[in-house]
Amino acid sequence: MKVAIVHDWLVNYGGAERVVEAMLSIYPDADIFTLVYDEKKMGKIFPKEKVHASFIQKWAFATKLYTKFLKFMPKAFESFDFTGYDLVLCSSSSCAKGVITPPGVPHVAYVHTPMRYAWDQYFEYKKRSGKLTGYFMDKWMPEIRLWDFVSSQRIDTLIANSSYIARRIKKYWNRESSVIFPPVDTERLSPNGKESEDFYVVFSRFVPYKRIDLAISACGELGKKLVVIGSGSQEKMLKKLAHEYPNVDIKFTGRISDEEVKDYLQRCRALIFCAEEDFGIIPVEAQACGRPVIAYGKGGALETVVRDETGVFFDEQTTDSLKKAICRFEELSFDSNKIVGHAKTFSTERFCAQLKKSIDETLISLGKNSD
Repeated sequence: MKVAIVHDWLVNYGGAERVVEAMLSIYPDADIFTLVYDEKKMGKIFPKEKVHASFIQKWAFATKLYTKFLKFMPKAFESFDFTGYDLVLCSSSSCAKGVITPPGVPHVAYVHTPMRYAWDQYFEYKKRSGKLTGYFMDKWMPEIRLWDFVSSQRIDTLIANSSYIARRIKKYWNRESSVIFPPVDTERLSPNGKESEDFYVVFSRFVPYKRIDLAISACGELGKKLVVIGSGSQEKMLKKLAHEYPNVDIKFTGRISDEEVKDYLQRCRALIFCAEEDFGIIPVEAQACGRPVIAYGKGGALETVVRDETGVFFDEQTTDSLKKAICRFEELSFDSNKIVGHAKTFSTERFCAQLKKSIDETLISLGKNSD
């Protein structure tokens, strides 16, 4: 069976790219189609001979400025020709799901989210943008929204990465979707067999919606040791905030290796997770290391953390709400074995089995051979 895998862009390795990697484990001979491809960063994982980039790849600084080319993304993805393929499998959080397939070629789309910046987070993105970007958002977004809806109607099978995203798919595309949680490398992550140490961890890109500031201010006011892992546009602001608590040990590690991250997750008292995410892989990774999570009780965290068994929730994205959750967390006890057992339900093997089953059902329903 000749298979095409379509992904938004291949410029950095993250949770969405793990999905593509898992798809390739099911269909190792598949071709990959994408907007732009950074061979230096992604070549070892996705060899260039497998990858077909769009015409935007030829534009100057395409792998750096690709997010600025939203206006041209629909045309880029619609320009791919899937004649001769037996299956098109998409991994999409932007425009990848908008490819056009021949009538006899099944199209299965795994959706991380409908475009946030086109729908529910439009005003938030616009507020954080400059005047020029805001102008073009006003000018182009109605056309993008219309294309996003229309292109969603030509997908044969829609799969959401969480129930939270399934609700958004229903709201913005008026389509039903099944739910398959994304793969987490639970085999690589495991407890170290030791008691936790007296510090908390926050691990994330330093961008506004992650709300790392809440973890810093809450731990600062409570006098709790905190390790902040990651980097990003808010780094200076977050470090300045941490300096407001000179008597509290708040450590910034910068970007560190996977093994170093694993070590911190194994040793910490708990992971603090302040974002409203579509799914959120980091809380599952912490649980795979046997550590509980203190999470904002909205979005994907409600599907990955079990209340009072693998973690606790705070109800509002405020310092006071998080402080109360930390204090409540410290009054509870958690079973590391139960936490790890829960994390293993999000394994890569489970993802591949469920995805393959969904694809096979689609092929059979359309009278196609699944072999």
